Amino acid sequence: MIDLRRLHVLRMLDEHGTVTAAAAALHLTPSAVSQQIRLLGHDVGVTLLERVGRGVRLTPAARVLVGHADRLYAEWERVLGEVATARAGAAGLRLCAFPTALAGLLAPAAARLRDASPPLAVEVTEAGNAECFELLLAGAADIAVVLPTPGAPPRDDPRFDQQPLLHDPFDLVVPAGHPLAAADVVDLADAAGEEWVGADRGADSAIVLAACSAAGFSPRITHGAEEWNGVVALVTHGFGVCLMPRLAPIPAHHGVVRIPLRGAPTRLVLSCVRRGSRGQEAIARGLAALTAVGGSPPPLVDGGDQEHDESVPHRHTYR
Repeated sequence: MIDLRRLHVLRMLDEHGTVTAAAAALHLTPSAVSQQIRLLGHDVGVTLLERVGRGVRLTPAARVLVGHADRLYAEWERVLGEVATARAGAAGLRLCAFPTALAGLLAPAAARLRDASPPLAVEVTEAGNAECFELLLAGAADIAVVLPTPGAPPRDDPRFDQQPLLHDPFDLVVPAGHPLAAADVVDLADAAGEEWVGADRGADSAIVLAACSAAGFSPRITHGAEEWNGVVALVTHGFGVCLMPRLAPIPAHHGVVRIPLRGAPTRLVLSCVRRGSRGQEAIARGLAALTAVGGSPPPLVDGGDQEHDESVPHRHTYR
């Protein structure tokens, strides 16, 4: 018989590469991780680790075991779903996401689940894109909202079930007194001659540069910030314009205008769960809430009774 907990330790060692890193992810000591691997090797009658310099690596037999582990865990997640269905009430739900998805998706979805009948206890955690996958694999989160970045696990990774949630468009953000601020919609090329504030955020930066290139220009980036609050603050004070994903909130005190773009560039946002777990009641409810929120993106126009053409998105002024 194989203890699935020990098999999970082997999976985490394979994922993180070292005993120390796997121990940190599992909230165990390195000696406890090594002991679990030794016991698993005894269970299956093979050696699972071999020394390489000052570290260790998985043996060919361990690689075979890891290859089957993903399938076994997916089936185990389905079993847990059937057990949860048989008992009264759903368990709590743990959600994680990168910052803009937490603000635009997780927070409103969590509020829906909390206020639903019956209510669902929800725990929300902000994490980087890579960390979201780690939290799922470690069992510290049930649903993650992630981006398909170059360094992320591929969509067909056997450990995860990744599905499209929404396409998040980028808007042009300009100071309130800018000549483009009065427009309801603009072409990206209209901002070709502007100074730009860059967001040092990897995948988002790549999308912005690719969109500007497709529009026929290279943005003159004179300032940069890592967080969107810093980017918007620089735009507010007239240091340039920027492109910003619609999920990213803008604090009301900033004096900027957010303008939709014709043919706006978008980024694909995914929901991600452990493979086999999508049918569990709490997870299914959480995914449904995220889908509902994702289908109702934040409005771009201030509230009120003004009439406007619903076919054209309107700008939103933040003062």
